[in-house]
Amino acid sequence: MTPTFSFGRDRRRLKAAEAAPPGPLRDYLSAPRQDPRTPLADARLLALDFETTTLDAATGFPLSAGWVPVDGTAVRLGGAGSVAFLPPAAGVGDSAVFHGITDDAASDGLPESDAVAQILTALMGRVLLAHHASIEATFLAAACRRLWGVTVEFACVDTLEIEHRLVTRGGSEPTPGSLRLGAARERYGLPPYGAHEALTDALACAELYVAQLTVLGPRNALRSVLS
Repeated sequence: MTPTFSFGRDRRRLKAAEAAPPGPLRDYLSAPRQDPRTPLADARLLALDFETTTLDAATGFPLSAGWVPVDGTAVRLGGAGSVAFLPPAAGVGDSAVFHGITDDAASDGLPESDAVAQILTALMGRVLLAHHASIEATFLAAACRRLWGVTVEFACVDTLEIEHRLVTRGGSEPTPGSLRLGAARERYGLPPYGAHEALTDALACAELYVAQLTVLGPRNALRSVLS
């Protein structure tokens, strides 16, 4: 993986902070970033998962989010949290088949601005951690554009990418489905969890990442897993 942090990225982050109105996005962007040279044993991450109406951030909308902090090799359950979003005007649609969030259930959610503010507060000073992290990063970035008109880049640690790297070390390609979150957890002897519930999936990702560190080595630098 190519190190994510660069002078160019830092300049874009500074410009985004200047463009953001006072509030949670500016606070997040103004907080000190994680040094990419930080050993993984000391890195501060936030496992994040969204349940959404579609997998396309250009047309989809978040319905719920769950997060769990990870400090080095410790999963901090005391900092775990979740939030439900008010659904879009079009409703949750067929996505309810996957995550079970109905229009009635979603009607108790928070406005997007309040929900995203909670996520940004939890993410402050941390790096986003997710399984197939581009989904969480693009949905969060799309929400920031809708709410504040600011383009934000979120550096990520992706447990799917890490697992692909580890599985292919011997030169063989993974079999279809073998990199899914549940299948990856099974290789490390982690227990099966139900899928498509945001907080549970965030916890599952956090535990997988800690298990992966036993193979990667916690003294490696954060930049070795950034994407």
